[in-house]
Amino acid sequence: MSLFYDALETRAPQEREAALLAALPQQIAHAQAHSPAFADILAGVDAAGITTRAALTQLPVTRKYQLLERQQALRAQGPFGGFATQGFGKAMPRVFSSPGPIYEPEGLRSDYWRMARAIYAAGFRPGELIHNCFSYHFVPAGAMMENGAHAVGCTVFAGGTGQTEQQVQAMAELRPAGYIGTPSFLKLILEKAQAQGIALPSLTKALVSGEAFPPSLQQWMQEHGVDGYQCYATADLGLIAYETSARQGLVVDEGVLIEIVRPGTGDPVPEGEVGELVITTLNPDYPLIRFGTGDLSAILPGSCPTGRTNVRIKGWLGRADQTTKVRGMFVHPGQVAEVVKRFPQIQRARLIVTGEMANDQMTLHVETLETAGGFVQLVQDAVREITKLRCDVQLRHPGSLANDGKVIEDARSYA
Repeated sequence: MSLFYDALETRAPQEREAALLAALPQQIAHAQAHSPAFADILAGVDAAGITTRAALTQLPVTRKYQLLERQQALRAQGPFGGFATQGFGKAMPRVFSSPGPIYEPEGLRSDYWRMARAIYAAGFRPGELIHNCFSYHFVPAGAMMENGAHAVGCTVFAGGTGQTEQQVQAMAELRPAGYIGTPSFLKLILEKAQAQGIALPSLTKALVSGEAFPPSLQQWMQEHGVDGYQCYATADLGLIAYETSARQGLVVDEGVLIEIVRPGTGDPVPEGEVGELVITTLNPDYPLIRFGTGDLSAILPGSCPTGRTNVRIKGWLGRADQTTKVRGMFVHPGQVAEVVKRFPQIQRARLIVTGEMANDQMTLHVETLETAGGFVQLVQDAVREITKLRCDVQLRHPGSLANDGKVIEDARSYA
């Protein structure tokens, strides 16, 4: 049986890029016509002209908190804040809720969240039974994985969360080929089975998500007979990227267009630099255009050794929203970006907040080759104008700041 879920995974990168960019203006026009939210957000945008990455970067980023704010403001008109293009009825069999609450629609298409590709890459094949321990209650995680498993051709046991002893019993009696759920819950199940003296020889593989899956935990599971792989997905977007047998980053899904931008902005960062993941999905029912996930990641160079040709990301590297309060004022990554834009000499910047409670101090570290007298004062003045706060400025050699996506670092002592 093939190593790949379909031929899309091995197509030439130029072919993939052409297909995504050909679909992009159609998706934007569809969103403008059928999603009241994007009719507003993208008002005046000529969809037919958005045919390049550069053109896409000119569109505004819609971040998750903005989606929540719009949903809350428009509750009386409907639950989705105008982002969904379908209403209740046959075209929307289920609705889910994520913390916020943010409400997400489910459409009719097979493998609606496109999880089948990740499930297949984790080793699952048609005719197998999968023990699904993601929640089926409120959140869509259980349904996301079940939809994908059915698309692969697998049967699903809806284990859900909790009831560890009953999970062990069901696994022992049903003999599933593998597990889907959080890595921590699989560890609990395996430990419970070991404590009860119950063997689970059929359980040889797993697809995990929703939590960190460090190499130490991967190795622990392998020592207990389970080969685990991870994927990165959200309730809004579905699958974003998935791990392969190469275990070198996560391969991006075929149904999304990704960008890595500087936190607080919509500006792309150079390849390899850590920034915020911004996703454009081709889902016609929930057409999110330049949706800021709030998660940090970076592009890995080269292609996957398995032969999959899509770009790879390093996985989840933290949160992009680094807003902090200094002397009673909120300081945002976007304000740091605004300072940087005023000075072409600045390559990168990082605002570090130090001091103790009620004695905050800000220092903006800037990578630059500029040495002219008065430059530091100009930058200090710009920071004060934009943030309304005093700030020291330190000049740093290009490349000296850590590549971790941090624009604001809170290094204060709260002892």
